[in-house]
Amino acid sequence: MSDLPNLRKRIAAEFSAPKRTLNTRRASGTPLADDPHSLEPEDGFNGMKERYPALKPALAGAGLLGSAAVLGAGIDAGFYLLSAGLAVAGITGAALLLKDWYQSSVRPAAALGRVRDEKVSDTRWERSETSQLLSTIHDALGDIAIIREPGGKIVQANSVFCRLTGWLKPEGRTCEALGIEFEPFSGPNHYRVRIVTDTDTKIFDWHDVIAREPASGVFMLHSIARDVTEETRIARESEDARRRAEHASQAKSRLLATVSHEIRTPLSGILGMSHLISQTRLTSEQKNYLAGMRQSGHALVQLVDDLLDFSSIEAGRFQLRPAPEPLRETIESVVEMLSHRAHEKGIEIGATVAADVPGLMDFDAARLRQVLFNVVGNAVKFTHTGGVLVSAALEHETVFIRIDDTGPGMSQQEQARVFDEFEQAGGNAQRTGGTGLGLAISRRIMEEYGGSLTVSSITGKGSTFEIRFPALGCDLAAAARARKGVLAGSRVLVMAPAGPASKALSATIRTLGGFCECAETLEDAQAVAVRALSTGTSLTDIIVDHRHAAQLRRLLVQMPSLDQQKLRKTYLVNPEERNGRAINQMDGYHAWLIRPLREKSLVEVLRGRMKGMEVRDAINDNRPMLREVPALREKPADGGVLLAEDDPINAFMVRSVLERAGHTVRVVGDFEALAVTLFDAPEAIRIVPELIISDLNMPGGDGLSMLQRIRQHERQAGSRPVPVIVLTSDTQPDTRQKLMSAGASAVLSKPADPKALTAEIDRLLAP
Repeated sequence: MSDLPNLRKRIAAEFSAPKRTLNTRRASGTPLADDPHSLEPEDGFNGMKERYPALKPALAGAGLLGSAAVLGAGIDAGFYLLSAGLAVAGITGAALLLKDWYQSSVRPAAALGRVRDEKVSDTRWERSETSQLLSTIHDALGDIAIIREPGGKIVQANSVFCRLTGWLKPEGRTCEALGIEFEPFSGPNHYRVRIVTDTDTKIFDWHDVIAREPASGVFMLHSIARDVTEETRIARESEDARRRAEHASQAKSRLLATVSHEIRTPLSGILGMSHLISQTRLTSEQKNYLAGMRQSGHALVQLVDDLLDFSSIEAGRFQLRPAPEPLRETIESVVEMLSHRAHEKGIEIGATVAADVPGLMDFDAARLRQVLFNVVGNAVKFTHTGGVLVSAALEHETVFIRIDDTGPGMSQQEQARVFDEFEQAGGNAQRTGGTGLGLAISRRIMEEYGGSLTVSSITGKGSTFEIRFPALGCDLAAAARARKGVLAGSRVLVMAPAGPASKALSATIRTLGGFCECAETLEDAQAVAVRALSTGTSLTDIIVDHRHAAQLRRLLVQMPSLDQQKLRKTYLVNPEERNGRAINQMDGYHAWLIRPLREKSLVEVLRGRMKGMEVRDAINDNRPMLREVPALREKPADGGVLLAEDDPINAFMVRSVLERAGHTVRVVGDFEALAVTLFDAPEAIRIVPELIISDLNMPGGDGLSMLQRIRQHERQAGSRPVPVIVLTSDTQPDTRQKLMSAGASAVLSKPADPKALTAEIDRLLAP
């Protein structure tokens, strides 16, 4: 009994002491049932009851049972009954703890396994769904989509593949076993695949991709193929069309070459005979008729050349051959050749080149001359009042040539089509004067050179054509220094009507460092002279157009001080008038020049180094045919000239030109006769010619092969090579290159220009 108070204290402490901790946890809002391991030891039964509500009845029952036993049976029995009740409550609590452990540890682990299995199943399902979706997309697009093992066996195939091959379940078979043909295409794992169906053969663009399967880790071959049957058919038809177009283009080129040759053959006779006629005694009326015939013949030659150039450009065989050439002389030569046309129409033409333009640069002089001749020639043709001015300058390492005319101008529509093939501007009468190919070919030539040809125009005020191309192969800085300041000491008064000629003259003097003022009237000239006298900068030169000669005489009468300054007076005339009335007015002049001016001649006159006209014949420079051949010279040594020409008229013309030049000529009509004469004749009567002139195309052989045979025979015999001039209607650069490589001494185009022919003969036969 002595332990009863202690027992009561322990029971009271067990049931009442932990209330402070429990109340504190409740006040803080900490959940007691969230964590199965959150119950602290000091919580005691109260914590257990709070954590496990089912324990409350057990504990309450144990307490009531113990209290009743104490009251009814005594303290000892009550104590034992209370102990039994507490044991029951402990067992109940243990059961509850075991249940809680199961729910917090064992059951979550099992649930985690089930979740993992579900995730694997979901992933497998999602992958399967994605594969089905991709298959559906490829089915809708008509593409093949299959998956194969490394050995080639099909694992999965979409419905398109099954439908095309006719196999509902192709899994387990290889593509080769199903009759599918693989053709390697561009790049690895890229094929052209042919699948034979019941109706036709389909062509697929097939791509293979190797990828690892996430589930098994095995590498699989994924194949995607797209139907390109229609695209292949279109490409094949396009290629066939391209080949047909190429064949047609080649046929057109052959036709043009043949036609040009056939046209040039009789044309050579026409122009050659007209040349021979021009050297006979003719009346003025006959000379006019002959001039018209020769002009028409040269127009026909130009037409043939334009057609051949156009054909070469279209076929992609057009090549430029740049070489160091003088640009200023090239421009001046074209202007001189066209000056007689301008002067016949009563208009002016002039050219000026800025000082910074190099004297030599790399360009194809023949082609640039062709472009300038077309553009400047058109300007002259369409201009009826005023004139044409050609100016050249350098802009940012680019040569800039400008052609200004005072013609009728062009509308926007005419400007848009003026560079098209077979198109011309102007009226019907003007359009009949050409083919409409000149400007089209000129633009293509400049584009080939990396340049351009453009036009701007105002109706009623004229047109401006601009030619641009890169300045190559020259030192621009040195070029600017070379000509700048050449006329630094010259102070020039130009008395001439306003126009391109006076503009070109004054611009040339200024760009070379000189001072120049133009006077259109006598009053203007007096004003210039007065200013010069008042400032103390006296004039050094007066250049007077022959149309203003009377004004100069009146100026000298009104201002005798000018005549006392010993000014150098230069007389300026048109080339057509230098032998007429104008030349009789030369009294009192120190020098004279003809229009259009050459820069070199102008500089020589202004420096006082030349008093007469420059050494040239502008009339004959402008004539397309040659001047009269010189008188007969003594015949050369035995052998003479061997002429191979199958056309009797051309043979007669060339023979006449050669005989008038003093050569002995022997004519053969084909390559067989030429071979007999050179190789097969007996040694005693065999003739070794001094010169051979041969047509490229004749019966009985080929000109290129004959030329090679001649050179081979000379090498074997150890003899001196005989000069060979080849006449051909084929003006393509490749033909000339082949002939020169085979040993030709010169290649001349037909119709043969007598001037060029005799010049080549003199060059080749010179000692």
